[in-house]
Amino acid sequence: MSAVAWTAVGSLAAWGWLLLGQGFFWRTDQRLPPRVDPADWPDVAIVVPARDEAGTLPHSLPSLLAQDYPGRAEIVFVDDNSADGTGELARALSERHGGLPLSVVAPGEPEPGWTGKLWALRHGIASARARGPEYLLLTDADIAHAPDSLRELVAAARTNGLDLVSQMARLRVVSGWERLVVPAFVYFFAQLYPFRWVNRRGARTTAAAAGGCVLLRTEAAERAAVPESIRGAVIDDVSLARAVRRSGGGIWLGLAERVESVRPYPRLAQLWRMVSRSAYAQLLHSPLLLAGTVVGLALIYLVPPVALVAGLVGGDAMAAWAGGVAWAVMTGTYLPMLRHYGQPALLAPLLPFTALLYLLMTVDSAVQHHRGRGAAWKGRTYARPEAAPER
Repeated sequence: MSAVAWTAVGSLAAWGWLLLGQGFFWRTDQRLPPRVDPADWPDVAIVVPARDEAGTLPHSLPSLLAQDYPGRAEIVFVDDNSADGTGELARALSERHGGLPLSVVAPGEPEPGWTGKLWALRHGIASARARGPEYLLLTDADIAHAPDSLRELVAAARTNGLDLVSQMARLRVVSGWERLVVPAFVYFFAQLYPFRWVNRRGARTTAAAAGGCVLLRTEAAERAAVPESIRGAVIDDVSLARAVRRSGGGIWLGLAERVESVRPYPRLAQLWRMVSRSAYAQLLHSPLLLAGTVVGLALIYLVPPVALVAGLVGGDAMAAWAGGVAWAVMTGTYLPMLRHYGQPALLAPLLPFTALLYLLMTVDSAVQHHRGRGAAWKGRTYARPEAAPER
């Protein structure tokens, strides 16, 4: 066989493994586990870190204020040195909508060694702990919750004895670039951290969470010494889940149906920054891991269409067959995620192009890191941020 054919066969073999041996990552059936209402509803503090979120708060904060929760719950809103009146707007929205009580705290600029979000969470959690809640709901300022979201999360945690319950919020998919890039973002995340593997019990299994929506038992947070133990992590949600699991806690991660991000990413540049700011941190800032990732992405996602076209043009039947079958398997595994996001199946064959974009974003992340710009977000740059602890 030709070199192209051998490479295509290698890609097809890789897809055979991904299809059956990677925790069925492509399935979208990991939703909140079975649950029953507890006899007594525990106290909960909702901690919301926010920096310059005046544009999103009117679409998200009212959903937290309106939570239909049978127990005692309150919101601790952490204004992380915003320059757009975020804290004042939060107070105004609370007065206008009523609902759960809301307090606003301002931690000041992060101390050395802390990333901004974890610094904000540190102060928000410390303020919440003074009230003695059994659970903390850590949720981003751009996340809107259905009225029964908190009730469902607490019931799932109590019923199943879980210390951490996290839902991957449904991201906004409106613009053309969002349709092309966003479902693939969740697909790639699930491929890297198969939800089924995350949800297995045991200290040595995969650990991950989605930072937009994390219900955390306060006792588990204290046992894992979070957020202090992960204070420099850029990928804070995965680091949090690993810390809880290492300390013996049970964790669960799945897709949300009625927890949604309201943050728009209408242009490619915005999506690019979202991915590239932390991609190299995920690779532990290792040039070797970067090279392996580039080769792996190329073999798995780019080789199939290239081999199919090259085989058809050059009369290489084996290359065309192996490339075509690999591309078909790839397309099939992407369809469930597109259905989850209500997107047309015609987008599935475009996954190789989207993967190429992610490959370039990852390389750009490494370039920015070595230029000393590191992970940049909302006016802060972490030149050499700490990666998430090893899995």
